Amino acid sequence: MDARRRALLATVCGVAVAGVYAAQPVLEPMGRDLGVPTGLTGWIVATGQIGYLAGLVLLVPLGDVVDRRRLIAAHLAITAVGLLLTAAAPTAWVAFTGLAVAGVFAVVVQTAVAYTASVSPPAERGRGIGVVTSGVVVGILGARIVTGALAETAGWRGVYLVLAVVSLGLAVLVLVALPPDGRPDRPTGYGRAVVALGGLFGRRVFLTRGLIAFFLFASFGTLWSGMSLPLGGEPWRLSESQIGLFGIAGLAGALGAARAGRWADAGRAAPVTGAALALLVLSWAATGQLMWSLWLLVVGVVLLDYAVQAVHVSNQHLLTAAYPARVSGVIGAYMVFYSLGSALGAAATTAVLTAHGWTGSALLGAGFAVCALAVWAVDRRLPPGPDPLGGTGPCPEVVSPAPPLTAEDRA
Repeated sequence: MDARRRALLATVCGVAVAGVYAAQPVLEPMGRDLGVPTGLTGWIVATGQIGYLAGLVLLVPLGDVVDRRRLIAAHLAITAVGLLLTAAAPTAWVAFTGLAVAGVFAVVVQTAVAYTASVSPPAERGRGIGVVTSGVVVGILGARIVTGALAETAGWRGVYLVLAVVSLGLAVLVLVALPPDGRPDRPTGYGRAVVALGGLFGRRVFLTRGLIAFFLFASFGTLWSGMSLPLGGEPWRLSESQIGLFGIAGLAGALGAARAGRWADAGRAAPVTGAALALLVLSWAATGQLMWSLWLLVVGVVLLDYAVQAVHVSNQHLLTAAYPARVSGVIGAYMVFYSLGSALGAAATTAVLTAHGWTGSALLGAGFAVCALAVWAVDRRLPPGPDPLGGTGPCPEVVSPAPPLTAEDRA
């Protein structure tokens, strides 16, 4: 796959996830306008994540059945409908409905990653996934910058309107610029693809990487869904656009981990994961100082997003290499953990913040990070061989070309 097509797919990913995370820097005015109590504003973001979870189970398996190019375009178009509904919402329940629709079809991200993995040469799979996945991070964090600026000029509704128009434009561009994936070995039907997901949860390599992702993104969601509230209050009293600028620090950290895909191609995914998770824990020592130092917050944001991106790319590379015949399904099932973790972090951080202040939220985020590191460490210490989950040995170091499906869980 050439650089222009990778860039297009990265843009698709960025816009899709921006629709789920755009509310983060404008939770206060959005909640006030829709009549949502302060302690429940985290559910504005969590609703999109719950919809995303449903899409992972119901829609992502379609990528192993039909042409992924057409599926990407269709999902973008329906995402635009949800964003338009949110922009025009007169009441909270209408906005929540629109956010849920946008979340369900934001799983176009996983279809785009699966498309990239399937059309990339084995030796370049990690690099391709790294580039396309960087679009996800740009969307999550860049949305904060754009949302903050747009919210001050066009209001939070204008943010969703712009995202809807861009989504429709990308749907057309995908059909024009991308070739069909041309897979001759698709499963016989949608039902078989969905049923196959259940078997993955009994595989050690899959379950380990999934649990790491769950705690990883719970920690990520704790920071990004929670910090806008204390930054908007005393002693800082920052505006929406100023809060959005912290997304630049997040982008710097995440894009700094762009080589994670190359490290995975070279067979270093497991040690990179451990080091990045240790860095994630350390980052909370800095972000926990939000009430006293904005500079330490910036340092913490950079470290946290670097760690999250490095682990996320390594996880996806290992899983797509281990399950080459079920790329869409394995990515979709893996992202169930991502979605649940992100929703937990978004919902829990505002509740903890209301009760215990930012110190409570920082301890919550650090606790999630420690849990992710513990899962990695326990898996590395377990001996090779059959285990009760049906896997064999610790998460493998996969060096391209990928192993055949029959060796998918070999240490």
